[in-house]
Amino acid sequence: MSNSILQDLSRRRFLSHTGGSLAAIAAATISPSFLGKAHAGETLTLMMSQPQVAGARHAAAAFLEATGIAVEVVAVPLDQTYQQIALDQASGANRFDCFDFWYIALGSVAEEGLALDLTDLIERDREMINPDDFVPSVYDAYSLWNGRRYALPFDGDTHALFYNKEILAKHGVTPPKTWDALNAAAQKITEAEAGNGVHGLALMGAPVPILVIATFANRLANFGGSFVDADGRPSLNTEAAYAAAANMADVAPFCTPTPAEVGFTEALNAFIGGKAAMTEGWIDLGVFAQDEANSAIVDKWDVVPLPVGPGVDASRAPLNAGWTLGVSAKTEKQEAAWEFVKFATSAKMGLDLITTTGSGIDPFRISNMNDPAYKAFNEKSQRAASASLNGAVSWPRNPKSTRMLERLTDEIAAMLAGEQSPMQAMDRTQRAWERLMR
Repeated sequence: MSNSILQDLSRRRFLSHTGGSLAAIAAATISPSFLGKAHAGETLTLMMSQPQVAGARHAAAAFLEATGIAVEVVAVPLDQTYQQIALDQASGANRFDCFDFWYIALGSVAEEGLALDLTDLIERDREMINPDDFVPSVYDAYSLWNGRRYALPFDGDTHALFYNKEILAKHGVTPPKTWDALNAAAQKITEAEAGNGVHGLALMGAPVPILVIATFANRLANFGGSFVDADGRPSLNTEAAYAAAANMADVAPFCTPTPAEVGFTEALNAFIGGKAAMTEGWIDLGVFAQDEANSAIVDKWDVVPLPVGPGVDASRAPLNAGWTLGVSAKTEKQEAAWEFVKFATSAKMGLDLITTTGSGIDPFRISNMNDPAYKAFNEKSQRAASASLNGAVSWPRNPKSTRMLERLTDEIAAMLAGEQSPMQAMDRTQRAWERLMR
């Protein structure tokens, strides 16, 4: 992945470091009875996608204080996590004791035997883990493959609709509750602000799966569709998928130019710079909007759940990105690695991370999402997250998912370029996915 794309996704890096002693952090995140010092003095090697490195180091420092186990965090590009896990084991290096990966690789990681089957360990330690506290749609998507569990969620990663209160009020627009209303609002604002460089919507259309498919997924989920059906078969030649693609194509002319060149950084800068009335983004985008050092819209923004399509009653959040922690099947430090995975994904550490400025971690536990401390830290985003995570829609997670998403990215890019219709984009993707899954 190019440096520019990595910069697009640098939202996950810390904006600032928290104060206070590590001992205090550890005391706040885990009780003495949770672990103990049985493995004190050991060192684990954790492979972590670059955007989650700061959060991982935060958890690792607290883990060292609580257990005496050091964790070396090795950063890799976010689009290389699966490849690095596979290479580490195929080469015989077996450097990594535990690792995170984008949940779309779950099928590959599980079927190739790269991650330890955690099912029995989860049952053994059920009281400590409290798996019922994970958001159900996140827990299954991030961990469950063919009836067995291979990881635990670390970062929820969902989108909401952020908007500039002043711009909407200026043009008599209310926060849109439907996709048709959003498109109409974007057109109205863009046309009225033509001489001021302000656009109705900053839409992430850069041809990178984690970006442009997230934008499409927001619409697909909320027109009532899904990427695959209940039996795992491709489901893009449906009315919901056609409507989602058409809505995206229709709004593109009224977005921050040019959508195909707009990634996370461009959309963020347009929004917090007061040049975009709305944008769809990860829940922690609000931290950037409220950053007095860099934002022109402090206290001028708000956030609501994603709009819906006709006949859809409640907003659903697609799982856009999302990271999960597993234990290497080849580690000789299995118990210590498992202790770290439990620690990093625990309710107490999860709350610590989602209430730490710039940690980049979105909620993945029910208790965290509803905790008063999270409400106090980020009340606006908390409302949006809690309203839309039930029924969250997963992306494909099978061993062919990477190739499937690359093909969908190409077809959406051609659609946004005006080279084909939304229906053609979906039908071509459907046929390609069916061939891949034979």
